[in-house]
Amino acid sequence: MQETVHNVIIVGSGPAGLTAAIYAARANLAPIVIEGMQPGGQLMITTDVENYPGFPDGIQGPELMALFRQQAEKFGASFVSDEVAQVDLARRPFAIVLSDGTQLRTHTLIVASGAAAKWLGLESETRLMGKGVSACATCDGFFFRDKDVVVVGGGDTAMEEATFLTRFARKVTLVHRRDAFRASKIMQQKVLTNPKIEVKWNTVVVQVLHDGQWQKVTGVRLKDVKTSKEYNFACDGLFLAIGHEPNTKAFRDVLPTDEIGYLQVKQGTSLTSIPGVFVAGDVLDKRYRQAVTAAGFGCMAAIDAERFLESEGAGGSS
Repeated sequence: MQETVHNVIIVGSGPAGLTAAIYAARANLAPIVIEGMQPGGQLMITTDVENYPGFPDGIQGPELMALFRQQAEKFGASFVSDEVAQVDLARRPFAIVLSDGTQLRTHTLIVASGAAAKWLGLESETRLMGKGVSACATCDGFFFRDKDVVVVGGGDTAMEEATFLTRFARKVTLVHRRDAFRASKIMQQKVLTNPKIEVKWNTVVVQVLHDGQWQKVTGVRLKDVKTSKEYNFACDGLFLAIGHEPNTKAFRDVLPTDEIGYLQVKQGTSLTSIPGVFVAGDVLDKRYRQAVTAAGFGCMAAIDAERFLESEGAGGSS
């Protein structure tokens, strides 16, 4: 029996992967979407999304992703509930091995596996995600107008997040576990000279406090790492800015990455160094990390894949 070779396999089911699926499906390429360990991506742990175009009243993150998926399915995309364990990109058709051992083959591959925010690892933090705990000031800062917030981190991202939040928050307290930032000097200067930002050095968050019903953040419990003294600190929101981890484990030995692990493409495109392999979304984007930009990358990757298949005389239903 002849082995099925798909036109397009898309790894990841966040805004980038699902947008790629919509475009590829409308091009009659019958894409297969491998959903990954978090179907729907980071928006599945986001409550109110008010900055995605077309939803003036806002929309819940999981609802938005459900609509993306429905649209992709409507045009003929198929979904596989698994994650990629291994890939062979040395020759085409490419081989994709799933965690359950299943092997799929494809003429083109779109990697849209995203990135995950790094968290402190606290149970209270996990339970209060979307209820005052966030890892994206650009996404959620608006909800904290005239509120007091805490930002955790000491790098450029933390400086950017803290500075951005001063547009909305009454006060921003930046918590850092060391006695000096690792951020660039210019970013540090912006923070240290901003009257709305206070820094707590040599301090860590050991617990997120809540209203007793796990419905909203009311503060954090802080610990001075030098004296081990712990105390409660009132705030309305907690923003984690300790970095992101790209979901590129299966691809790091076969595709170019930067020093952190983000995949790299030819500037202004979704093209990798391997013909037929394309990249989209947060798995390459460490600057913007927005649903709308991820969707744009997904569109680019699908169009690039379609044109690649056309150039080789392939395409159409697999």
